[in-house]
Amino acid sequence: MKIRIVAPALMIGVLILHQADIQAQRRGVTSASPANQVKTVVPVIIDGEAQKIPGFENPDEWIRHDLWVETEFDSDGDGKKDRMHVAVTRPKQTDTEGIKLPVVYESSPYFAGTGSTRREYFWDVRHELNTVPQPRNEMPAIERRGQRPVISNSQTRNWIPYGFIVVHSSAPGTGLSQGCPTVGGATEILAPKAVIDWLNNRAKGYTTPDGSEEVTAFWTTGRVGMIGTSYNGTIPFAAATTGVAGLEAIIPVAPNTSYYHYYRSNGLVRSPGGYLGEDADVLYDFIHSNPDSRDYCNCNIRDKEMAEGMDRITGDFNDFWAVRDLMNYMKPFRAAVLMAHAFNDWNVMPSHSYRFIRALKEKNVPLQIYYHQGGHGGEPPFKMMNRWFTRYLFGVQNGVENDPKAWIVRENDDRLSPTPYANYPNPAAKPVTFHLNKGAPTAGSLSLTHVPGQGNETLTDNFSFSGATLAQAEWTEHRLLYLTPVLKEPLHISGVAEITIRASANKPAANLSVWLVSLPWSNARDARITDNVITRGWADLQNHSSITESQPLIPGEFYEMTFELEPDDQIIPAGQQIGLMIFSSDREFTLWPDPGTELTIDLDRTTIMIPVTGGSQP
Repeated sequence: MKIRIVAPALMIGVLILHQADIQAQRRGVTSASPANQVKTVVPVIIDGEAQKIPGFENPDEWIRHDLWVETEFDSDGDGKKDRMHVAVTRPKQTDTEGIKLPVVYESSPYFAGTGSTRREYFWDVRHELNTVPQPRNEMPAIERRGQRPVISNSQTRNWIPYGFIVVHSSAPGTGLSQGCPTVGGATEILAPKAVIDWLNNRAKGYTTPDGSEEVTAFWTTGRVGMIGTSYNGTIPFAAATTGVAGLEAIIPVAPNTSYYHYYRSNGLVRSPGGYLGEDADVLYDFIHSNPDSRDYCNCNIRDKEMAEGMDRITGDFNDFWAVRDLMNYMKPFRAAVLMAHAFNDWNVMPSHSYRFIRALKEKNVPLQIYYHQGGHGGEPPFKMMNRWFTRYLFGVQNGVENDPKAWIVRENDDRLSPTPYANYPNPAAKPVTFHLNKGAPTAGSLSLTHVPGQGNETLTDNFSFSGATLAQAEWTEHRLLYLTPVLKEPLHISGVAEITIRASANKPAANLSVWLVSLPWSNARDARITDNVITRGWADLQNHSSITESQPLIPGEFYEMTFELEPDDQIIPAGQQIGLMIFSSDREFTLWPDPGTELTIDLDRTTIMIPVTGGSQP
């Protein structure tokens, strides 16, 4: 049997076993020499993965306690630094045997309860573009829930049996954490940093929110890995942008890395899928569960900063949104990233992860990517997460950095059985440009060669029809559709499609929506709309020159604009056709102006680039 002490500074014994020693360890037997004796109950690593330890598996023997960590900010204006509520769950051996362990940490604004999702408290999307929307109804206050000392049990059963301590914290202004929610503001970056600083004896923790009795984290090595999904996956990214020492690895699942990209799209006011009419102030109300400073926070954050900065009239990018874009804080980033997202996540769309993938590659940060074909959420297989935390929290050289960089769940495969690829996008993918040939009001064609003289085609906006309805319509004036020939072989799309469109409108503003679809549409009982939607994109033609400054359209004048659709990796089967659908208002995502706006597309100056690999091109 081989025994190895990983980095003396960690003050933890890590028992690394070969297969022949597994049964002996499970019986509590160790053959370590007296000079290197390791306690029976220590983290055990087999084949590069942490293993369950019998002495850590009983929840009744775990130690649970909570505390408040002091931050460096005062967001609620009371003259005192805000304190974050933190809960710790750890094996009893961290007390009885003095064992020090690394931490798996999740922070969230959701742990103490959330507000209503009823549409009556969201913005009414039924109004004309570039006009002031009607005031929205205020969401009822959240009734804070939860009993001390437990904030959440979300990670405890997953990680404590494998030799980790689990820490949870409530985000600023939620639960028993002081301060104000800012929905992507600086406090959400600095709050988890303070907790990690406390775990490394650089910040102070207290037994009460206002007292002076200190609490120290004597039971940890100080090495921290953060994990979470959606908002809970955004916070690890936020913490990592500080470069805080001790944060060694993060596993963000479907993280929101930019609130502009969440609530706007290329200058267009757009809702996240499933939450029509939501905006930053709605999310603020949805998470603000600490009533102690509600009046101050509502007045200064929601009713001032957000009301003045969100701009639901033009949809332009501004300083309010720049503060809430984590890409602007990347310089100190150092944590190893295991990223997870779904190609059919129309809530936090896959571009949120993709834009960071590009940045992390440039920084040479350890990076692995897991994508699946489902919807919002979905962690990587536990084996992948275990190997990641074993490598970066226990410091075991298991070679995870040499594993394939991208793991993608192929169509109809089990989510726990992803296919490995050298990278994402697939390095073999090549850009293929398609040209549009006329055919309205039925369908035109997409071709690899430009046939001059296609002229213009016009659609008439009508929000009453969903995108799925328009894609299936044989004849309609409410969208333009262009199809490839029927595929003779499967076609693998990998990467980001990009459209260049030249268009005019008969009004000063118009929604512009683009879908790439696979036809014929599947109406099977188990089929979902996402089975036929390859990717989507939205834009405001008023922002053809810049997303920071929109210009009212001159009716009848043509404008050219290029923008990306959402990232994808999908194999389109033989027998299908790829369709480019151009329409105006997207019922599930955009504002709903009165029907009748006309969009005219210059077919000769409009193209779609699709990255493809494998199979024959259409």
